[in-house]
Amino acid sequence: MTDYFQGNLPIQSVPQTKNVVDSPVADNAEASEKLALTIAEAGADRKAGEILLLKVGNISYLSDYFLIMTGYSKVQVRAIADAIEEKVETELNRRPLRTEGKSEGTWVLQDYGEVMIHIMMPKEREFYNLEAFWGHAERITLPNSDDGEGKPR
Repeated sequence: MTDYFQGNLPIQSVPQTKNVVDSPVADNAEASEKLALTIAEAGADRKAGEILLLKVGNISYLSDYFLIMTGYSKVQVRAIADAIEEKVETELNRRPLRTEGKSEGTWVLQDYGEVMIHIMMPKEREFYNLEAFWGHAERITLPNSDDGEGKPR
């Protein structure tokens, strides 16, 4: 075996094209959307109010989607958070990266990486008004909403 370069390679390289449909980016976008819709469904199952799904991936590096929902008591806020964790773990085999505020029960934040969930009591939701802060984000109509505003049936 010699230690020098043979030099009999072609001068021009052959360009390779990749089908966008099969790319990991397309798969990740579909997985993110499926995760967000699964979470919204779990919240609706626990009677969360005013469920709002925002697509923030184009305007923020924090996440692909934000889900904001209302719980009307501390017990309900915790129950919604537990239902989300259970449903996502059962159906998608995922656990949140972080969960904050569960012990207080007035505002629970669950971080799944590409989806962040805010479960808030009405007073906190009105005061912090995340909908206005992320007002330039695309609002996604949920399949189980009855009026197009993200409220469950």
